[in-house]
Amino acid sequence: MLWVKSLRVKLRLPEGYAPGVVGSWHQDLLASCAAFRGSGMHILVSESSDGDLFARVARRLGYVVTRGSDSHGALNVRHLVRTLQEGGLVGMALDGPRGPALQVKPGSLWLAEKAERPLWLVEARYGRHVRLKSWDNFVVPFPMTSIDIEIKYFCKEKRSDTSREKE
Repeated sequence: MLWVKSLRVKLRLPEGYAPGVVGSWHQDLLASCAAFRGSGMHILVSESSDGDLFARVARRLGYVVTRGSDSHGALNVRHLVRTLQEGGLVGMALDGPRGPALQVKPGSLWLAEKAERPLWLVEARYGRHVRLKSWDNFVVPFPMTSIDIEIKYFCKEKRSDTSREKE
């Protein structure tokens, strides 16, 4: 945990940034965790053994953790919807716990639409780091390295307005 706290994170938020779903690629979860520590963000963490470790660290860094995924433990996602409807932030891996890497799974899109909140993308640029030889090329930043994080608009919530007139 000290290692995560040692990271020097510069977080840039776009104009119009508002509560919604903050999506990160699985490879950038450590950077995202460092960027939003202490924010009380509600995150979805896999029920895997890797998820056990990540959940423990995240709780110590001030996150509210719900275990599950968009395919397994999907009923737990209702807690995330409630957080969004109450004006909170929710975080999750866009490409899920097993990939394929850098391909958006439907869970984050569904969640943003269901709660009528925007979906934001975490874009991380690292100083010194290594990439693991894993399905996602997981990034492990060196202690005390700098990480520039820019939050970008990914997609707007879809309104369920079906009363539009056809032209």
